[in-house]
Amino acid sequence: MHEIIEALDKRRDAARLGGGEKRIATQHSKGKLTARERLDVLLDPGSFEEYDMFVRHRATDFGMADTIIPGDGVVTGCGTINGRLTYVFSQDFTVFGGSLSETHAQKICKIMDLSVQNGAPVIGLNDSGGARIQEGVAALGGYAEVFWRNVQASGAIPQISVIMGPCAGGAVYSPAMTDFIYMVKDTSYMFVTGPDVVKTVTNEIVTQEELGGASTHTKISSVADAAFENDIETLLEVRRLFDFLPLSATDKVPVLAVNDTADRAEPSLDTIIPDSASKPYDMREVIVKLADEGDFLELQRDFAGNILTGFIRLDGGTVGVVANQPLVLAGCLDINSSKKAARFIRFCDSFSIPILTLVDVPGFLPGVAQEYGGIIKHGAKLLFAYAEATVPKVTVITRKAYGGAYDVMASKHIRADVNYAWPTAEIAVMGAKGATEILYRSELSDKEKIAARTKEYEDRFANPFVAAERGFIDDVILPRETRRRITRAFSTLRRKKVAMPVKKHDNIPL
Repeated sequence: MHEIIEALDKRRDAARLGGGEKRIATQHSKGKLTARERLDVLLDPGSFEEYDMFVRHRATDFGMADTIIPGDGVVTGCGTINGRLTYVFSQDFTVFGGSLSETHAQKICKIMDLSVQNGAPVIGLNDSGGARIQEGVAALGGYAEVFWRNVQASGAIPQISVIMGPCAGGAVYSPAMTDFIYMVKDTSYMFVTGPDVVKTVTNEIVTQEELGGASTHTKISSVADAAFENDIETLLEVRRLFDFLPLSATDKVPVLAVNDTADRAEPSLDTIIPDSASKPYDMREVIVKLADEGDFLELQRDFAGNILTGFIRLDGGTVGVVANQPLVLAGCLDINSSKKAARFIRFCDSFSIPILTLVDVPGFLPGVAQEYGGIIKHGAKLLFAYAEATVPKVTVITRKAYGGAYDVMASKHIRADVNYAWPTAEIAVMGAKGATEILYRSELSDKEKIAARTKEYEDRFANPFVAAERGFIDDVILPRETRRRITRAFSTLRRKKVAMPVKKHDNIPL
């Protein structure tokens, strides 16, 4: 028995060593952790249960039969994050460059199946050179099996992808179908075709970082939700994100103990709106002051800054936030902000996360580029996402809510549950100046008369009371009371149920 135990220990040691000390040293020299070190940071100490440690590839071509490493380039299993179950896979770049083989894919598929069956999120740590060329179509089939499971798991369990090295070719489509993508600055990249192929086909010269680095995907493409300085910071942020999420679509949002009172007043909000309607302010400051302990986990911060998305807690429970940002494009809705917010809203609705909407929107961004780019269809995505969402929805109009953008931003008309407005809210078809110039076009040459007409329009419509009189606004509230009122509103909506028409699924304007 003693010899058998020793043999098992040797096999385990060999598997844990991955590609060997030399390749581990190379991984460290690039500022990267190994696959197992990453899991040690991500998961609670001592919680990791590994599966398929001894799995080996079955390829024999191109001398592969002579190179067999236990585990086959990916570490899989389950563990806990702050005591809550999650399934994980971590690709090992020290073994065949983390390339995906048939058995490598089977290991990933096994834990994905388990995550759906047991109602727990799956987190993938991606660090791979792509499909294992020596296995040909078997490796490609392995990718397709993973893709299929990403689709089946979508909306059933949260899926988080962490790009911690290369992720190229077909490998990018699995993360693309997950709910969140985090990247590591300077050491991770994603692209369908690499710089060499781009140069050959299009004659464009571009570096890996420019083509698919963290900056590109957080600021330009919006593929990634956030990027961080190194492996450790990234994994700690994944833990933070995980704490906001329910384990599955059938679980309730997590409720944490917080040192903050639900009825806390915030007097500083009474003066946050500038006297001038054209002067911006930081909506992020409003969100932080409403959140439990000022904790706001923002997503896609570097993309479409005219709208803010992310998670806060109210009375300990997770709430998704969508808010116009007056500091960028005056808070106008455009193509990028519409897509960004629509996807976030659909995630929240999939996992029964209530949605708080903070509105200060002068309208949709005008221009030829927006129209040619399809603002009609992209704006409709945001409208569609809000209208189809059946989770509790609370809206607060802080200042401007003009035109169609008023309708789109979780108005009462598309079935928001509770709609509040601050006394500074202006709800109208358009701003007073533009409206006056249309209504009194014949008087434009008389500046005094136009000024009087503008003042008349402002007095009539530049306030929340016309909408309140019609029941489109449930109450006009003091800014300092906002936290108490929205917390109470969400509390009353906890048992909300909505009957939906019978259908297979909707057809969102993609």
